[in-house]
Amino acid sequence: MELVRSFQVGQLTRRDFEEQAAAALGSLSAAHMLLTACDATSREAPPVILKEPGASLTWSFESAARSLLLAETAEYPDLDGETLTGYLARPVESGRRPAVVVIQEWWGLDEHIKDVARRFVGEGFVALAPDLYHGAVASEPDEARKLVMELDMGAAVREIQAAVAFLLAQDYVVGPQVGIVGFCMGGRLVLATTRVEENLGAAVAFYGSPLTPQEATEVKAPLLGLYGDRDHIPVPDVRAMQAALDQAGIENEFHIYAGAEHAFFNDTRASYHPEAAADAWSHTLAWFHAHLPG
Repeated sequence: MELVRSFQVGQLTRRDFEEQAAAALGSLSAAHMLLTACDATSREAPPVILKEPGASLTWSFESAARSLLLAETAEYPDLDGETLTGYLARPVESGRRPAVVVIQEWWGLDEHIKDVARRFVGEGFVALAPDLYHGAVASEPDEARKLVMELDMGAAVREIQAAVAFLLAQDYVVGPQVGIVGFCMGGRLVLATTRVEENLGAAVAFYGSPLTPQEATEVKAPLLGLYGDRDHIPVPDVRAMQAALDQAGIENEFHIYAGAEHAFFNDTRASYHPEAAADAWSHTLAWFHAHLPG
């Protein structure tokens, strides 16, 4: 029960959860089944709230995995009135909280991105991850590359703006601004969105292709950039973007992690760098807490 709680609020990565659950259950396969059950219940089932401590309770994967948050598919209109969807995670408890839009990697709205959204709930936020591929999720690089090539980046930015508008219309969100964070392709989209969206209080780009110095002068929100020095993204290009932000008087902070590759935050991939990921997460939370209302 404690492992499930810790995993759901983001205190454990998927990898750490599986290792500790295997030790507790005596079986790696049982741990994997538990992880799968947690993922499934957080996606599909209606929320189940645990009873107060000491009350009689029949333990289940569902009640344990869903006790601290509501996680569901949200529907909302785009700027043209068409229906969009996203993965919405928020605390069970009533009250208004700051909100963050979480932008996917090139794989799509997969379990890792949903897990990141749930981690934000454990830190006091509401999180919405727009489904920019409209249901498609890739598992192989060639599939992901095809999906990226088919994606209209301008349309994706407009869908992100619709997600911002949806969050700000909810009575459980503190306005008048929200945060935005994205990874890989999502980091690139974060940077693009900061040039056009007025209602961003803070932005965090994990290894997104840098803006040109001219584009950087158009950024409308305080920007945190998180990169690895072993990424395919050239560090000089990142520094040039930062210099342009400085010159334009736009608040920013950048961290470039020694030994970290592209996608160092993704704990489901071989590129995962635990130390860089932990430090980047700490800076991300501090950035949002410092700049978002509430």
